[in-house]
Amino acid sequence: MGKILAVTNQKGGVGKTTSCINLAASLAATKRRVLLVDMDPQGNATTGSGVDKHELERSVYHVLTGQGSIHDAIQKPEESGYDVLPGNADTTAAEVELMTMEGKETRLRDALAEVADRYDFILIDCPPSLNMLTLNALAAAEGVIIPMQCEYYALEGLTALMETITGIRQTINPRLHIEGLLRTMYDPRIGLTNEVSRQLISHFGEQVYRTVIPRNVRLAEAPSHGVPVLNYDKNSRGAIAYLALAGEVVRRQDKVKGLNTERKTAS
Repeated sequence: MGKILAVTNQKGGVGKTTSCINLAASLAATKRRVLLVDMDPQGNATTGSGVDKHELERSVYHVLTGQGSIHDAIQKPEESGYDVLPGNADTTAAEVELMTMEGKETRLRDALAEVADRYDFILIDCPPSLNMLTLNALAAAEGVIIPMQCEYYALEGLTALMETITGIRQTINPRLHIEGLLRTMYDPRIGLTNEVSRQLISHFGEQVYRTVIPRNVRLAEAPSHGVPVLNYDKNSRGAIAYLALAGEVVRRQDKVKGLNTERKTAS
């Protein structure tokens, strides 16, 4: 069964969608089977993966509201290398309609259960706010990847997100945990960046990914071409960084699998 990871931060502009797209592509490049789920009504993860969000016959909206099958909604853009459960502005309507539905917090979890065994990793791109869509993503996920800039307000926003995750773990999804903190748009020449980075490592230790994502022009340009940066410029600093991140994610997953195997053998 695929590992489901929600990529989220309640603060916008931290490279959340960029990280979701490029981590998906980098994991696919390591021969992992990957599904990207676009839960953000902006649909940027959809277009950035090479899918036209304006021409969707089936999307995550139809899956969440029971108007379509997840099997019919998943698309397989050739250039990206991974599958996409696309989203667009219709997803906003799903948030409203979910409020009156039975099992409103677990609609995505139930849908993903139908396809989880097809994938090694399922990445969910969340909206930059805590709403019913984000709640569905966190209810479905096993782990949370938090992209964040090393700036003044970052730690304050992180505290609020941690409280949200704790609340969801206590009520809806007891297996939810912090998979990793990802430092994005990183510029080591800025003193504050280095200071916040040190604080993160001091507070969260190994939960902070060793890989940092640099500020990189190619990362900013790739979405306009509808491809991950790995397809746009595989030699760019951004592409190399996300490949390194994928390596970390895979190693952490392999370590968990190894520990679980040891426990089963011991019992």
